[in-house]
Amino acid sequence: MIKVITLQHIYGKNRERMTDLLKTLVENELKNLEVKVEISITPENWAEFSLEGEDEEVSANFLISRYGTPAVKAEAGRTYRGFLQAFGDNAFLVNIGIPVRVETEELIALGSGRPAQLASRFGLIPHLPVEVEVFEVNKKVKTRFTKKQLDLWWSWKKAGTDRVIVNAATRSEIKSAIKKTGHGRDIYEIERIGLLEHAIVCRENTDGPGIVAAIGPRLKSEMGVVIGDAR
Repeated sequence: MIKVITLQHIYGKNRERMTDLLKTLVENELKNLEVKVEISITPENWAEFSLEGEDEEVSANFLISRYGTPAVKAEAGRTYRGFLQAFGDNAFLVNIGIPVRVETEELIALGSGRPAQLASRFGLIPHLPVEVEVFEVNKKVKTRFTKKQLDLWWSWKKAGTDRVIVNAATRSEIKSAIKKTGHGRDIYEIERIGLLEHAIVCRENTDGPGIVAAIGPRLKSEMGVVIGDAR
């Protein structure tokens, strides 16, 4: 048996539901391999997978490469996966296994404004997967978002359509909420950002905030909206 702690936080009010969803998602991704999957939650709220079977080593390597593992320390010059944790007065708070801060001066590439204003403008909500680079670890750890990460957010903002960012929901749950509210024709696609984090891509004439108002009551999720500048 091999155990793998992934960089997937178990969050939200119904932890058991989220754990079951993650197990189902990972089992589906490993369905062509000879491996039995079990999931538990570490004291730090990471998802830990126990893998047993002929392909347990291959499965473990897949999960590590696909989702990453929590860092135990930050080293200068390295790039880390993590997730958005909160938006403070002077920084974005990111968890890479340990908490790090992306200070206001490192957010200039996103434009002017306080961290909370920038988050709102780009539809950013807690638990979205992100990529940061550590460039100094002297008296304190200094980090910034990678160019790849910034380019992704700007591609959302410069698009010709709005996007609704959703956490703590599966693709099928989002599709069901859209269908039940009669907005199927207003949606172009649902992009997967993380295991349970998605972006709903609206059609050209669809109003993102309107989609949030419609499907919000049906999903136990936090939502953000990116208003496409090219609309």
